[in-house]
Amino acid sequence: MSFDSPQAAEWEPLLQAAWSAWEKAYVPYSRFRVGAALKCLDGDIVPGCNVENASYPVTLCAERTALCTAVTQGLLPGALEALVVVTEAEALAPPCGACRQALAEFAESLPVLLANRSSRALYDLRELLPQAFTGRNLSAVLPHELPNPGMNP
Repeated sequence: MSFDSPQAAEWEPLLQAAWSAWEKAYVPYSRFRVGAALKCLDGDIVPGCNVENASYPVTLCAERTALCTAVTQGLLPGALEALVVVTEAEALAPPCGACRQALAEFAESLPVLLANRSSRALYDLRELLPQAFTGRNLSAVLPHELPNPGMNP
């Protein structure tokens, strides 16, 4: 599949999933809905929406809810293919720093489509988070680098 253009047809199922998730966002405080959808290499599309909390630091972003759901379904580092983030804001909204860092754990290079009702822009996660801090910086052996990925180091 080719995610090399913001208008590529491959984005459509992810956009639909992200807008569907956007409708379910729990945003009683900011009223700023965000929807996201991750495409995994196995073909699965995993949606996520933001979930606010009166204690703001507990709030979860759409990108991380999608990522956590994908992990519970068996996602391993290196198995992401693309990400879509949608809002109705006039300016396109990229993932926050925490989401960028969480995504970099699973895919340092990842096409990221930002969209609203009238425009789209395509980025690579490396552009959004250059020099990402990863397990390599800790000299860690990551589970997907082990001979048997189901085993922990």
